[in-house]
Amino acid sequence: MSIRLHSTLTGADEQVQPGPDGVIGIYACGPTVYSRIHIGNARPFVVFSVLKRYLERRGMRARLVINVTDVNDKIYDAARAEGIPSTELAERCTRQYMADTDLLGLGRPDAEPLVTGCMPEIIALIDDLVERGLAYAAGGDVYFRVRAFPDYGCLSGRRLDDMPDTDPGDLKEDPLDFALWKGLKDGEDASWESPWGPGRPGWHIECSAMAERELGMAFSVHGGGIDLVFPHHENEIAQSEGAHGAPFARIWMHNEMLELSDSKMSKSIGNIALLADVVERWGADTVIAYFMQSHYRSRLPFSDERLHDAEAACRRIRNAVRALDRALDEPGDANDVALATAVMDARMRFFDAMDDDFGTPGAMAAIFDLVRAINQALERGRPPEGQLQEVRLELSGLLDMLGLAGLASAGGADEAPPEVLDMVRRREEARVARDFAEADALRDAIVAAGFELRDGPDGPEVVPA
Repeated sequence: MSIRLHSTLTGADEQVQPGPDGVIGIYACGPTVYSRIHIGNARPFVVFSVLKRYLERRGMRARLVINVTDVNDKIYDAARAEGIPSTELAERCTRQYMADTDLLGLGRPDAEPLVTGCMPEIIALIDDLVERGLAYAAGGDVYFRVRAFPDYGCLSGRRLDDMPDTDPGDLKEDPLDFALWKGLKDGEDASWESPWGPGRPGWHIECSAMAERELGMAFSVHGGGIDLVFPHHENEIAQSEGAHGAPFARIWMHNEMLELSDSKMSKSIGNIALLADVVERWGADTVIAYFMQSHYRSRLPFSDERLHDAEAACRRIRNAVRALDRALDEPGDANDVALATAVMDARMRFFDAMDDDFGTPGAMAAIFDLVRAINQALERGRPPEGQLQEVRLELSGLLDMLGLAGLASAGGADEAPPEVLDMVRRREEARVARDFAEADALRDAIVAAGFELRDGPDGPEVVPA
């Protein structure tokens, strides 16, 4: 078994390898908690949670770490605007972040370190860089010497001469240098003691320290949004590899951004849809399916149309499961050979897609083909109970690997009552018998009961009107 992921560092697909302890360590950069997270912030949470889930379902040991940045200029600014302490705002927004991502039903990462809980490791790492001559203190700040690290630019492919000054400061030796420690400034109400005076860490050093503490060096996968490649992840490599003289992460995996029209979704420009609001409106399964139907390295438009498509996909799957459950009430006798072949084909295509750079669109396509085969088989007749149970178990297992196990659960908020489902079945029988008057009458009765029938290539779907 070979599972490959595209690495931004090498520009090629690399095989996922466990560390010396046999664990596939995954670190993904989490949110800066100064407000509620939006649907775009949820994409890396979903991608890396499902990646870990898939690896584990394939029999591997995986450990997922997603940090929380609870010290940052944006937190100071937002707290000042609200007139509350920055620590209070960070704690509140952290709780909201946990609650909002819990709505997705994907479970929690194995570790969710806070910057405020990692200060000794951060200070020790900065001290190592100063001792190695890769960093220097200046007026209470500490800066990393970019030109002292020969491989700087290896991740982003940028040349030093083409790089902007990403961290302005009057005390820097070189415009390219970036802050590891920031001395306490006026208007900042939280600080920590350090060898260089009171202050707090720069953004980049935090993730280096937290990743090293939770996963060690040379862990398997470092992830995050594509917007973090430069300067954040570039700086992480320089800090960690500069301090230890060893590789930091084997694979650098980056998801693309969500977009509205032609612009990236962003809190700073206000074109956001809060995750909690989206889940409340569409449901967790629809949100996860929305992400899974697009490759993680593709820019993903956010729109009602896309979510309607994901909702319809979820409904198709649920209806197939319900059809299997109804068939189990009155199973047949003879195995359906075509259905058995379709199950094996779907399983093979699902794993091929997922093993090839986490190809969730191909995996979803395999599931839809299996759904189609289920509906066609049930139109031909009723397979025996054993085959029906096996097909249901297989479909449930594939859905679970994508975080969509809820689609295989019985019932649901949009489940039609038994009498409506019976009318749907009788209508299909009438259509097969070409008794169109009876079929139309049953459709009218279904509509009168508050439901709508949608005929498609995979059979009828019944949904609340």
